[in-house]
Amino acid sequence: MPAFPLLAVDIGNTTTVLGLADESLNLTHTWRVRTNRESLPDDLALKLHGLFTLTGAPIPRAAILSNVAPPVGENFALALKRHFMIDAFNVSAANLPDVSVELDSPDAVGADRLCNLFGAEKYMGHHEYAVVVDFGTSTNFDVIGKGRRFMGGVLATGAQVSADALFSRAAKLPRINLEAPTSAVGRNTVHALQSGLVFGYAEMVDGLLRRIQAELPDEAVNIATGGFSRTVQGICHEIDYYDETLTLRGLVELWASR
Repeated sequence: MPAFPLLAVDIGNTTTVLGLADESLNLTHTWRVRTNRESLPDDLALKLHGLFTLTGAPIPRAAILSNVAPPVGENFALALKRHFMIDAFNVSAANLPDVSVELDSPDAVGADRLCNLFGAEKYMGHHEYAVVVDFGTSTNFDVIGKGRRFMGGVLATGAQVSADALFSRAAKLPRINLEAPTSAVGRNTVHALQSGLVFGYAEMVDGLLRRIQAELPDEAVNIATGGFSRTVQGICHEIDYYDETLTLRGLVELWASR
């Protein structure tokens, strides 16, 4: 019988998202912190203890990890083992027997993308296919078929990475907040940059979703997750649902189905 509270940890290249789930598989607490590859197990244990204490959250009895940023995942697992007496489950294509990864190299798929197979199920309904657009350091378009089939996808540069590359190459351009301006035509440098980086990015997402849809035999439901999804919500016209906690919920569902 799975133990609860369950700590779900999604370790990305830039951000680590954590959630605590109860026996009903509901996320009762969520946190978002910066991923630091230099953090040692004791550093991570202190951070976890601080988050639990700060919010009055209970100490977890089990944990599941999705990790695309070695060695952070290994250090998280050591922190949980040494300080919380928890043997964390690390997600990979090799330890998910009920998942079909239809790639040339199945082991190459990121753990977070496998978790999205589980998180997307609640949105699929009568649809045979779903596309999860995960806005992170990279933007992943994951094509999912019913029966937990990972069919492939698209990898694109993340919006913040694109912005950082532009600012580093053009010294006179100001660093800006990635938020939508009031109009597509900018009347100053800041608004012009925001239009290109936000509206332009949203058009790229919509265009790729249309291309993916054209290659599928039936209509897909499109789901957005990740931090930048808040910025493009209502701007991307091809997105059906926005769910910031999709990957965390996928981790919880995955844990419960083991």
